[in-house]
Amino acid sequence: MIKPFIFSSLVLATLAGCNETPGTPGTPASPETPAIASNYAPVISYSIVARHPHDTAYFTEGLEFHENQLFESSGGNMDSSPYPSAFGIVDRKTGKVTTKVSIDKSKYFGEGITFFKGKLYQLTWTSKTGFVYDAKTFKQLKTFEIPSQQGWGLTHDSTHLIMSDGSNTLLFLNPETLQVAYTVSVTDNSEPIGNINELEYVDGYIYANRWQTPFILKIEAKTGKVVGKLDLTALINEIYPNGEDEFELNGIARDPQTGNFLVTGKKWPTAFEIKF
Repeated sequence: MIKPFIFSSLVLATLAGCNETPGTPGTPASPETPAIASNYAPVISYSIVARHPHDTAYFTEGLEFHENQLFESSGGNMDSSPYPSAFGIVDRKTGKVTTKVSIDKSKYFGEGITFFKGKLYQLTWTSKTGFVYDAKTFKQLKTFEIPSQQGWGLTHDSTHLIMSDGSNTLLFLNPETLQVAYTVSVTDNSEPIGNINELEYVDGYIYANRWQTPFILKIEAKTGKVVGKLDLTALINEIYPNGEDEFELNGIARDPQTGNFLVTGKKWPTAFEIKF
């Protein structure tokens, strides 16, 4: 996705863009909108269960539990980013990531990851290249062409990989051919909602960070309808009490053992365990 420490001027320029275009923010649906407020997705209440340390050396792009281990991916490039394009296993006690695979960040900016049927899939940002690995050995099995101009978030249901590209479109990919099987448009009160970022699929719903907002959206996977949203402004304010908000909210994973969700942000020192 567009990185604020590299493209701050571009971010300002794209604010005027339409939300169907990858990398441009749309107009957030507001529950306070006059007359039709009740038609927008309601805010979901949550509580903080615990706070865990998080590795500030990783620029979080993907977060996922697999076989009782937490995996995290990071993005970086050679221009100005000190962060790796990599993924690895998180030590839950220290937050530190033991890197398992690094990709050449002179070519690739690492993005979302997901495990599916013995394989690990990894997106990159603008190079239109994805990688497939053996889920146990992390040996690279193949590369594939990402079927969009950008790769952002990645998750899966029981049959497809589900990918975001920064627009309001979710792409459902055949996990063998890596071709688009079908797409779903994300809407709230019939309005397209862009900047769909990191993803987590749970029981028919896709939970998605919306880039440059404090919201995690709960999206009905079949229809793309936003049925609820979590406002994590309080967590952002805890990380950035002086309002600097330098690195945005990104990273959401459901722990299958507890049913709780782990949420964090890029270079945040804390990962929050929440339930809702």
